Amino acid sequence: MSSDTFRQGSLLGGILLIAGCCIGAGMLGLPVLSGQAGFSPSIVMFLVCWLFMLCTGLLLLEVNLWYGGGISIITMAGKTLGRPGRIVSWLVYLFLFYSLMVAYVAASGSLIADFFDERLGLTLHSNLGSLLFCLLFGLLLYLGTGAVDWFNRLLMLGLIISYVCLVTSGISYVKPALLAHRDWAAATWVIPAAILSFGYHNLVPSLTTYYHGDVSSLKKAIIIGSIIPLFIYFIWEWLILGIVPFENFKTALAQEEIATEALKNAVGVSWVLDVAQSFAFFAIVTSFLSVALSFVDFLADGLNIKKNPRGKILLSLLVLAPPFICTLLYPTIFISALNSAGGFGAVILFGILPALMVWKGRYSQAEKKPSIVPGGKPLLILVIAFSIWVMLLQLF
Repeated sequence: MSSDTFRQGSLLGGILLIAGCCIGAGMLGLPVLSGQAGFSPSIVMFLVCWLFMLCTGLLLLEVNLWYGGGISIITMAGKTLGRPGRIVSWLVYLFLFYSLMVAYVAASGSLIADFFDERLGLTLHSNLGSLLFCLLFGLLLYLGTGAVDWFNRLLMLGLIISYVCLVTSGISYVKPALLAHRDWAAATWVIPAAILSFGYHNLVPSLTTYYHGDVSSLKKAIIIGSIIPLFIYFIWEWLILGIVPFENFKTALAQEEIATEALKNAVGVSWVLDVAQSFAFFAIVTSFLSVALSFVDFLADGLNIKKNPRGKILLSLLVLAPPFICTLLYPTIFISALNSAGGFGAVILFGILPALMVWKGRYSQAEKKPSIVPGGKPLLILVIAFSIWVMLLQLF
């Protein structure tokens, strides 16, 4: 095998890793949050959020290349911003991961309850559905990376097949008049979740090691890999917003329902709904497993917990118990958890911190390596200002 063939295969692998990291449960919240704004305003917001996350991803890559691959965002923050940067990044990391886990556990409960109701004729409370979800996939976490990897391959196959089936089967139900609806005042509602849906930044250190610091390959993987979910989200928005009347999204938003629930209320064809429910399940579980596995590794390293049988039980409980308790207290928290993760966690960890790290490295520590992202200080100020605006948007 030639080196060119190897490089091409490696590039494809990196692209798919980036794309797979972005595509997940966020898809189930995006249409609900953007439904009242309409198709065109939502697409504009997606483009803005994609550009923001692409910029911050490349900024993080620049920092990573200063110190070499294999180090975490927390280590990078410590090297550039000192102990305060390390503490802030550690706390925000916890907040972001727990917010994501709450969103997944909450959404899984309603999906499993619907499955028992529609397939088995059994009435199951969503809290019990969340418990079953945590027990089943908590076992996978205990078994470790190998078990998660093999199971995740099957889930990714199911995700791709169900997405293609849902899009092809739903085309005939799309109404152009619904896509013409526009409310620019409501367009900003989707920004926090959209930012979260383009998050791949935790993969940057691993990719830097994977490509041995090859800047060209890294930039191609990040750019192309993030464009793929952008177009997948475009198609998804076109489908859901073209089928579900925008008035229905008010109810879905108020009840914090996932997008497939809104679709179920708009389309009465059972097999289309079956495909939609399958897609929702695969989207939730694939996202859940990747985040949960990373979270286990993060806590094991941060708390110095060994991965022996006793340690793995403790780590699984630390990852799953707090989100489950939160879901018990607030069963319809899916949309709020997504917004909190994107509006606070993602913009701080993947927005403000990379910009501050680059500023410190370029202009205080005088790193000699060339800049990956042009624009100098004005661009870094813009990134920080946009991040603060998103946080204020989420807060108020």
